[in-house]
Amino acid sequence: MSKCIGCGVLLQTELVEKEGFTTSEKNTLCERCFRIRNYNEYQVVKKDNQEFINILENINKTDDLVVFVLDILNISEIKNITKYLNNPILLVLTKFDLLPDVYEEKILEYINDKKLIDKIIVSSKNNYNLDLLIDKISNYKKTKDVYFIGYTNAGKSTLINKIIKNYSKETANLTTSNLPSTTLNTIHVQVNDNLTIIDTPGIIDDGNILNIVSADLIKKIVPISKIKPVTFQVHSKQCLYVDNFLRLDLKENNITMYFSNNLSIKREYKDSDKLKNLIKYEIEVNNGDDIVIKGLGFIKFTKKENIILYVVSGVSVYKRKSLI
Repeated sequence: MSKCIGCGVLLQTELVEKEGFTTSEKNTLCERCFRIRNYNEYQVVKKDNQEFINILENINKTDDLVVFVLDILNISEIKNITKYLNNPILLVLTKFDLLPDVYEEKILEYINDKKLIDKIIVSSKNNYNLDLLIDKISNYKKTKDVYFIGYTNAGKSTLINKIIKNYSKETANLTTSNLPSTTLNTIHVQVNDNLTIIDTPGIIDDGNILNIVSADLIKKIVPISKIKPVTFQVHSKQCLYVDNFLRLDLKENNITMYFSNNLSIKREYKDSDKLKNLIKYEIEVNNGDDIVIKGLGFIKFTKKENIILYVVSGVSVYKRKSLI
């Protein structure tokens, strides 16, 4: 049988519980993709990053251009992926429409990896810089095959669908979702006679909160509109809460919080045991530092201080130079 046009998995009609099941050999979508598209129902599929690493190692045997798609809100360690590749790599930062007004050049300068031949910021939603992206792909590709890679929920399939719509006569769309592991296997999309995009499964971003919460909570955590930053001036001991995912204790600072507008951010002036059952982090921050809570958002600090964070178990927290 053929592959599902939505997620790339091999279609089969025998085992209902196995990925790729479809009710008829005539169908072009697996049942999972059909239900995501028509009923917004998501079936969890556990994938092993080793599968993705195997794909990267096979890509590395070619001279094909690699388009590395990265969510601008979750800039992770780029070298975790580029270390597997000697191909030319074009970095594409997606979801620019979700950030408040910022300077593009500052963000592009923020990223430094010698393996990148170029980098560009785009918004699939607003068609921002897509013409420039196509020009860059045309200039850098050595063959007609171009691989699209990236972490789960980076907006890779959404971007490919926009390219199909804007620059191709193809009508098929990849299945998209704000949930992890939507694409399950490689998918070939012929944009034109000179360009074939090969979509790949998203690599699981270890420590990302989206890997451990329910589908309903993912819809709450992932921003769908421009983030409205929330700023606090703190001059005495206070506690800040982001829903039930995060507690921040601090005494003297000016901070700005960048989280989905659907999340509740509250401040309390009295100490309590609320959320102290979460994993505790003690971190020294300096002026111009961000604290990133993977997949949830980040907090910008303007003063040096020792802070305490309480975060949901299994979620990574790290400090970086301020992105904005």
